[in-house]
Amino acid sequence: MEEVIAEAWATEGLGLLALGVALAGLVRGFSGFGTAMIYLPIAGQVLPPVWVLITMLVFDFFGPLPAAPRAWAAAHRADLGRLALGALIAMPLGVLVLTQLSPDVFRYVVSVLALGLLAILISGFRWRGSVGPPMVFGTGGVAGFLAGAAGLPGPPVILFYMARPLPPEVIRANVLLFLWLSDLSLLLIFWLRGFLVPEPLVIGALLLPLYIVGILVGTAIFDPAREVVYRRVAYAIIAASALSGLPFWG
Repeated sequence: MEEVIAEAWATEGLGLLALGVALAGLVRGFSGFGTAMIYLPIAGQVLPPVWVLITMLVFDFFGPLPAAPRAWAAAHRADLGRLALGALIAMPLGVLVLTQLSPDVFRYVVSVLALGLLAILISGFRWRGSVGPPMVFGTGGVAGFLAGAAGLPGPPVILFYMARPLPPEVIRANVLLFLWLSDLSLLLIFWLRGFLVPEPLVIGALLLPLYIVGILVGTAIFDPAREVVYRRVAYAIIAASALSGLPFWG
């Protein structure tokens, strides 16, 4: 184990990973989203695609645990169950796609997806049609596929909840719990596929304290009266991260 830890500390580009996870935690703390959209394009410059997702799963799985009981009490559980079932069915297909991606293609995928989803968020697009159980299930399926293929389950669910007339605390609770369940499901699939080798797990564990500190700092500095300013800062950081991850920069 000491050898694995030493190898993890010696990972080329560990400083860049640390920067990515600190920014991801900071934005998550004051906006409630953005972890994958910030971390993945940065980490894709350093690690193989599967390792990128494993490291993120480690710190993103444990980071929200303290808030989980309160979120469970506030959640819309029928929605949550349909989303989770749809995701669980589609996620293995996404993982199959992930295993076929070269590092450069993975970087293009996560960067372009992050930029595209960011553009939708900035545009203020809202779904105006009906929202029934099949749409909830389908949204979970899309999120599950993106989780397996690119580590991005959150944006489809966030966009879906923009169309739901639910209290903000319920939406926040459902998003938090769905992302945690997605992490758990993806970890299980990776374990069954034999992907959970020690080194990326240790790298993720090394990054966990930075992520937690980032969340705490982001939460502490958030001022509801300046929500628009914080949202713009989050958008700017996501855009910079996604652009930096495009392979044509070198």
